[in-house]
Amino acid sequence: MKIVIDIAKQQLAFGTKIYPVSTAKNGCGEKNGSFCTPRGRHIVRAKIGAGRPLGAVFVRRRPTGEVWTPELHARYPGRDWMLTRLLWLSGKEPGFNRLGDVDTMRRVIYIHGTHDYAELGKPGSHGCIRMRNADIAELFDLIPPYTPVDIQP
Repeated sequence: MKIVIDIAKQQLAFGTKIYPVSTAKNGCGEKNGSFCTPRGRHIVRAKIGAGRPLGAVFVRRRPTGEVWTPELHARYPGRDWMLTRLLWLSGKEPGFNRLGDVDTMRRVIYIHGTHDYAELGKPGSHGCIRMRNADIAELFDLIPPYTPVDIQP
């Protein structure tokens, strides 16, 4: 089984499960610093956040001890909220999404939970794939590390 992310449809599929997502506001692209969602074949290199509550806040892959609330959101309006669970992606295609200035893992691209105000079903992220918190928690529990991920334009 693999995860398939369809950027055009703004959907993530795993088996019979289909979830709405939000990919990059800047569109598709693999270059470091592009703030685009990378395409192609990937794997889930690391699963981060097991056992954390829905809405747990992460900064640089570390839980802050906070749980997202509208009040916390208002206090930090510019924060790029990474919540609940992180699935850290690694490219499988050298020269396209792996190594050099196109390395997905070095770009720190995740599938992660997002806040309640984020619009799913349309591009809006800084490159990562955003999901509802309950959805990312469910997906996290369904997949093992190294699950293949195919990101299609």
